[in-house]
Amino acid sequence: MASATPETLTAHDATLRGADIVASYFAAHLPRLVEHAAAMAATIGAQDRRTLTSSRIDDLIEPHAFDLLSSPAEPVYGAGFIAAADLLADAPSHLAWWQGADRRRLVFPAQSVKQAIDYRDLEWFRVPATTGLPHVAGPYVDYLCSDEYTMTAAAPVVVEGTFVGVAGLDVLVDTVERCLTPALRALGVPLLLVNGVGRVLVSTDARYSAGDVLRTGQLTVDARHRCASVDLDVVVVS
Repeated sequence: MASATPETLTAHDATLRGADIVASYFAAHLPRLVEHAAAMAATIGAQDRRTLTSSRIDDLIEPHAFDLLSSPAEPVYGAGFIAAADLLADAPSHLAWWQGADRRRLVFPAQSVKQAIDYRDLEWFRVPATTGLPHVAGPYVDYLCSDEYTMTAAAPVVVEGTFVGVAGLDVLVDTVERCLTPALRALGVPLLLVNGVGRVLVSTDARYSAGDVLRTGQLTVDARHRCASVDLDVVVVS
């Protein structure tokens, strides 16, 4: 029997294949991030924690951030390490973070409102801290770092059983959209990639654009599949 072509895929089969495409895209980032998280843990574990400062952690993390920013798979916008509370001797919290085409280090201006953001409550920090597992969060507007519509992957950094922070990387949503849209469109069925609150990340359905929110009471979901290792669903709606 001949295999199904994109034109003959059912909504169920299209969402299943679409979920595999999305999972494979994000899986390309996670193994490298987990490797760097382990390397960061080894580096931090070798330091005298009583005198570990924010400037010292910047020096230790910078090579890892630059390597993550040089991802051979897909463009990465930002990368680095976010310290757990009280890890450092000179600051209650700290982001060792580099971003943009020029790989500039993130520095908050004096009295910046961003300094008041408690990142420990944010999904990309909270979930790895509580589960001990890597996690992909978003899409969301990243008011802390880039001020862009962003997806963040984060992996816990653990030293001798103690959580000390997360290794993270940001991918801009327009990058995700540009990379995933052709493969999803080729399935021949209008699809939406949505997060847990129904916000659209990628659309091949002409009725919706990235950033739209699905109003579940006003539409019918014909098929839905969860993407492995990331809190996103591929759906078909009528």
